[in-house]
Amino acid sequence: MKFVFSIIFTGFFFCAAFADSGEFDMSRWTSIMDDVRARATAQNISESTINDTLRSPAFIPSIVKSDKNQSEFKLTLDEYLKRTVNSTRISRGHQMKAKYPTLLSRIESDYGLPPHVILAFWGMESNYGEVKARHRLVDAFFTLMYDGRREKFFGDQLLALMKIADKNSLDINKIRGSWAGAMGHFQFIPTTLASYGVDGNGDGRVDIIDSIGDAMASAGNYLNKLGWNKNEKIVRRVILPADFDTSLMDGKTKKTLNEWARMGVLNPDGTPIPTGEMVAGLVADTSNLPEPTLDENPDSDIAPRPVITAYLTYPNFYRIKKWNNSNWYAIAIAELSDKLK
Repeated sequence: MKFVFSIIFTGFFFCAAFADSGEFDMSRWTSIMDDVRARATAQNISESTINDTLRSPAFIPSIVKSDKNQSEFKLTLDEYLKRTVNSTRISRGHQMKAKYPTLLSRIESDYGLPPHVILAFWGMESNYGEVKARHRLVDAFFTLMYDGRREKFFGDQLLALMKIADKNSLDINKIRGSWAGAMGHFQFIPTTLASYGVDGNGDGRVDIIDSIGDAMASAGNYLNKLGWNKNEKIVRRVILPADFDTSLMDGKTKKTLNEWARMGVLNPDGTPIPTGEMVAGLVADTSNLPEPTLDENPDSDIAPRPVITAYLTYPNFYRIKKWNNSNWYAIAIAELSDKLK
């Protein structure tokens, strides 16, 4: 059983939780705050932003729980695509395409990102801005630093957020995001925003939370810097022979299209795939392969699987994985973007 309560201590607000692991460690919390002040001062962050950041950070037990349970739910690829590339998200994406034609055209002109690609990222990350931020990012970062699993990483994110607040005259205590510290329409973490954020509406500030123009321009700039090639596909759905080596289906093994073709990779209708020297990987859900079927050869003791469905993964696929290192996510972006053309 957990008891949660708040206390006031030297002007700072804490939400302290007692669990099986023991009592909230006030001295550790204070030490983290002192370290943030020292680092921020050394990096020339303004005294006002430092004081605002340290005025009332809260420890949020639910954030620690979310961090520890990230791997609890595993979806098959089919389940993941049904959840992410659904009719509602596709319909909403077409509505956004019709609503922002000029902005989307400018993003394509400036950064080489076609509208359907930007829309797919927007839909996946925040359901086109409909997902509401739950936490003050100051609280999220202090909580995750205290938890300790990636203290340096989240400390760096907090310092980056403080610099962003300084540079753009933002109230750091009003910046909200996910429990993991991502914010805005495209869910940038602060270090990504610091590196790739763009003032898309010309008001002299970069605000990816309240400005769709800034958010889209920042996303376009980020993907452009990752090397996005608008003339290349992201993936190609293919079929594989029943006896294909499943160890090659994790996206890490890369071969030329000529080599994959020689190994029996075909289009879903059985026609040859395009060939050439372009390098691609191969991804399939190896945890959900079809069950063996009876062999038509009565003398065989082996029951082969039916043909396997997979994806050839092109360079843009791996650029997506620098945004989110998940094969399922990258395939969902590819599928959703195709639906939004």
